[in-house]
Amino acid sequence: MKRNLYIAFLVIMGILHSCEQKVEKKSVQPTMKKKAVVYQVFTRLFGNTNNTNKPWGTIEENGVGKFADFTDKALSEIKDLGITHVWYTGVPHHALINDYSAYGISNDDPDVVKGRAGSPYAVKDYYNVNPDLAVDPSKRLEEFKALIQRTHKAKMKVIIDIVPNHVARNYEGQTNPEGISDFGANDDTSLEYHINNNFYYIPETEFKVPDWQDGYLPLGGEENKLSDAKFKERPAKWTGNGSRLAQPHFNDWYETVKVNYGIRPDGTKDFEELPEGFDAKDYKAHFEFWSTKTVPDSWNKFRDIALYWLDFGVDGFRFDMAEMVPVEFWSYLNSNIKMKNPEAFLLAEVYNPDLYRDYIHKGKMDYLYDKVELYDSIKHIMKGYGWTDHIPVVQKGMADIEHHMLHFLENHDEQRIASPDFAGRAELAKPAMVVSATLSTSPTMIYFGQDVGEPGAEDAGFGSPTRTSIFDYIGVPNHQRWMNNKKFDGGQLTDSEQELRDFYKRLLNFTIESDALMGEYQEIHFFNKNHTENYDHRVLSYVRWSNDEKLIIVSNFDVEKSYAFELKIPEEIITKWNLKNQEYDLKEELYGEIDKALFVKNGQGKVEVELQPLESFIFRVNE
Repeated sequence: MKRNLYIAFLVIMGILHSCEQKVEKKSVQPTMKKKAVVYQVFTRLFGNTNNTNKPWGTIEENGVGKFADFTDKALSEIKDLGITHVWYTGVPHHALINDYSAYGISNDDPDVVKGRAGSPYAVKDYYNVNPDLAVDPSKRLEEFKALIQRTHKAKMKVIIDIVPNHVARNYEGQTNPEGISDFGANDDTSLEYHINNNFYYIPETEFKVPDWQDGYLPLGGEENKLSDAKFKERPAKWTGNGSRLAQPHFNDWYETVKVNYGIRPDGTKDFEELPEGFDAKDYKAHFEFWSTKTVPDSWNKFRDIALYWLDFGVDGFRFDMAEMVPVEFWSYLNSNIKMKNPEAFLLAEVYNPDLYRDYIHKGKMDYLYDKVELYDSIKHIMKGYGWTDHIPVVQKGMADIEHHMLHFLENHDEQRIASPDFAGRAELAKPAMVVSATLSTSPTMIYFGQDVGEPGAEDAGFGSPTRTSIFDYIGVPNHQRWMNNKKFDGGQLTDSEQELRDFYKRLLNFTIESDALMGEYQEIHFFNKNHTENYDHRVLSYVRWSNDEKLIIVSNFDVEKSYAFELKIPEEIITKWNLKNQEYDLKEELYGEIDKALFVKNGQGKVEVELQPLESFIFRVNE
């Protein structure tokens, strides 16, 4: 929800633009040998078998999943889907409405908590984990440690969130390591700003909760002794999205407070900037640069948090709303992380294309969301009004950073594909997923339940359907059918759901084994559109290759129409592939039963293609 408001703001300000960049583009080579596939799972929802789904239901009424639900069997099935990394979303202890006072945890105020289960992006204690996720809350860290070990045993890496831009209004570290003070504990609250204050303040002013709108009431109007339209905070702090009002708007991120990174209220920087040319230097040079500099206190706090979790066994991080934090901080943090673990997987949520290259080259991010360019383009095609012509244009504009732009069709912020507000049918994802997973060398991400067509139709309480709720206790029906009372065997799936998951499994497992998908790319779409009869803007084609593997990929996004045509492989590609004027057998990698051949004559290749609605082929040339 908050991301969509932010993106809308960028559009209004005219920041979003075409993929043509007014900067020098430097080609970046892939750092991985094979594709990575990230499985984002909302941890508290994964193992929940309760299907009551009462709006605003309590944890007792609607249930909750636990770390322990990720059994060896469950993790084996996730791995077999073609997954290399698991992003356990919502692990850090965040504000929620449940009584854990017996474990030394203070109760949270519903007036500054969204939903009943709480937003995972209003972190209350960075050095601990959500007590809801533990069978025994007093041993919640031990239970998470065991989950990390099980995930590693299943030969997958572990990613968790770090939310750097804001924390819960009631941040309260109960388990800080020795020598670590809480956020704000040493702030001079008489000042709006100081470089070493962790927060911004509105001196001598009381915080007021928002005026509730659109019939909203905390907990759906249920009585709670803390739900009194009051929250004690004096002086008031700036809100997480930057609002400087003592009473933030209902649509502000009122449950959070903004972290101060040394940016003065007038927008100027109170720290050193990277010297000219540092975008071309490696993380070791960045680490050395910052090692002799004094940095704001908040920088050190988040460095300590990241290093703590690396020591705990975590393999990487997803950084929430990274573009709202200065790029110099990311240079500092990520170089510290990489010095400790050069293989750490660093993924950032950045939506402004003008910032992509800075956050990759200067900020030393491994990967950024490819939301504004590729995802939005594919979504328009899936909804019926976009043309595939735009995809090669997007890919060309991203050519220098394509490896760093993580591809996805779903995540916790976006509408479920099967939602009526998006595509309405999970099957419409098939050509889109083939393109998303094979277009570039970048990692691919899928969201739990995507592989079985989860529609996100539940009215959970806070917010509205189309997205599986991240704020309330809820069951996830299609996913629950796959879970099959924790047998994790798909035993209750419908035939169409089984077929969809099988499609994802075949596709993703191919991508993580393919050499060509870490190699070269060239579109053949416009050549065929100009020279091939019956080729249409609902069809997309391109080639991928390495020294050992040559692929021809063609997809039909049309939900009703079949296409039959003679796909042409331009002479330029045939030359690069060193193919002779002869016939080459083709192996179809998705289905394996398609008998096709590539005919090369006079230096040009031809393949007879018959595409059914929503069908894709990945042809491998057998030499």
